[in-house]
This record gives sequence, C-alpha cells and structure tokens, in this order.
Amino acid sequence: MKEILREIGMIARALDSISNLEFKELNLSKGQYVYIVRICENPGIIQEQLIDLIKVDRSTATRVLQKLESGGFIEKRPDDLNKKIKKIFPTAKGNSIYPSIIKEHAYSNDVALTGFSETEKHEVFEYLYRIRTNIEKDWEYVKKGNKRDY
Repeated sequence: MKEILREIGMIARALDSISNLEFKELNLSKGQYVYIVRICENPGIIQEQLIDLIKVDRSTATRVLQKLESGGFIEKRPDDLNKKIKKIFPTAKGNSIYPSIIKEHAYSNDVALTGFSETEKHEVFEYLYRIRTNIEKDWEYVKKGNKRDY
C-alpha cells in the first residue's frame, strides 16, 4: 500500500504541469492559479487562512502573493478594525480569469474520473478526503517546528 502516496503525487504533479502550461497565456506562472481560485472564492481572506487552505509555507505564499499583486490579479487592503491585518481580494483582472481556471479544473476532474461510476466517484472523494485530514494533523505539527517520529 506504500505506492498510494506516489500515485497521488504523480497525479498532482501531472495536473500541476498541465495547468502551468495552459495558464501561461493568462500570464500566470507556476502554481499561481491555485491562489487565484482560493482568493476569488474567499474574497477578504487573510494570508494565514490562505496558507491553511493551500498547504504551503509562509515564504512561498508571500512570494506568490507579491507576484500576483504586482501582476494586477489581487490587491491587499487593511482590515477596518485592525490595520495590521491585510485582507486579500481579487481584482477585476483576477476575477476575469477565474472562470477559465474553474473550467480547466472541471475538465481535468472529468478526465481523471472517466469510467468511474457515480458511486466510485463518491468513494474516491471520501477516501481522498480522509487521507487529507490524516495528513493535515502532521502538517500542522511540523509547521509549528516539530519533528515527526518515524
């Protein structure tokens, strides 16, 4: 059963590569489309919440957000109550490419699940959801500077 995570990794890398190539024409570089989707779906999100949704480290998120902001896809605004907090919003440009990204995601999802019954699709989702929630515990633990015992 050790091959399951390898298969998941290969699937994720293949889909990421496809998306990166296809979204080049939208002036998005490596992995930025994921941020656009989450920000469009959660306007006003703060960086820490975004990090938790995407499962990346702070420095990676900071770098990608700076590029998206300089590219005109997002904007940061201070919170009304706490000026230290910066909320992240999609710009008109960011909102305009969101449908293309979602359309590609839907297409990739359909391709990936070709030949699966509705029951199998539901089961795959449930299994992957459980795997993710199991992994999230370790992600949170390691993110706080801890080391797992193997």
